Amino acid sequence: MQKTSARLLALLSLLQTRRDWPGTALADRLDVSLRTVRRDVDRLRELGYPIAAVKGPDGGYRLGAGTELPPLLFDDEQAVALTIALQIAATTAGSGLAEPSARALNTIRQVMPSRLRHRIDALQVTAVERPATQPAPPVDGDVLLAISAAVHAHEILRFDYGTDTTDKPPRRVEPHHVILRDTRWYLVAWDLDRRDWRTFRADRIRLRTPNGPRFSPRELPGGDVVTYVTSTFRGSIDASGNWPCQGTVILDLPAATVALHTRDGVVEEISPDRCKLTLGSWSWPSLAAAVARYDADFEVAGPAELTQAFTQLADRFTRSTAEPTPSAVSMSADSRRPRSGRRR
Repeated sequence: MQKTSARLLALLSLLQTRRDWPGTALADRLDVSLRTVRRDVDRLRELGYPIAAVKGPDGGYRLGAGTELPPLLFDDEQAVALTIALQIAATTAGSGLAEPSARALNTIRQVMPSRLRHRIDALQVTAVERPATQPAPPVDGDVLLAISAAVHAHEILRFDYGTDTTDKPPRRVEPHHVILRDTRWYLVAWDLDRRDWRTFRADRIRLRTPNGPRFSPRELPGGDVVTYVTSTFRGSIDASGNWPCQGTVILDLPAATVALHTRDGVVEEISPDRCKLTLGSWSWPSLAAAVARYDADFEVAGPAELTQAFTQLADRFTRSTAEPTPSAVSMSADSRRPRSGRRR
């Protein structure tokens, strides 16, 4: 039989793995009597763990949520997973949780056994985001918690948004999901006044209290939040999540080379030096420009709109390289002439 301290830790670990545990099942797992299980549960309660009794044929126990956070137990795999998640949160810009994540990571590391601490120290993860012209503003953690609580409770949210002033009526929405995309936090919600789905940036939300009444959640277009959000940011005209404009070309480049520079597209090898590339974009000219950046000869496989877009771009580029008109030359000269009173 295990010593009392080791048995208490084993019991606590079991209680954390599932919602309800029959007393007989705990006794079997720990190889002790039901009486010993009851005594150990009482000891854990004295240490501050809120363990509730569950009614049933054999009786049982449930580890509930307390007013304070008691000591937690993690196995090795859980500790590694938690460390990775905290490292990503600590190095992700714009989340507003970088500093608390770093402190939590340091706290967990200090209480780890040495064998596990050495493994964690060797696992250094840095989340590298795509460069942005403007860093994502930080979001107040309390705002994220309040929004998420409204999503969970199905309560209508009231808030001012962006440049809205307090004398304007607040936005009224049915919150559906809180998401993180490219380091920015968003709220996906049904706008009650505009009677349509909207995506709000969390850093622009200024909550008003109290929340509104409860509501029955609506079904998102596309059926799930990933499809809906992808469709929204791509400007898709339907709920498929696909780009509104999609086309295919045959590039005179190896598939491996094209794949290195293709983040959102399908590359298929035709021969060692040729490949088929399918891309999407928000407009046909932008799709044509995306193909041109590969700097290789190509053939348009379809559709006709993509061929027309290349013709439009060719005409536009030709006009931009034509001889400037006299008026354009005059305007260019004026722009270079020093202004009156300005020293050179």
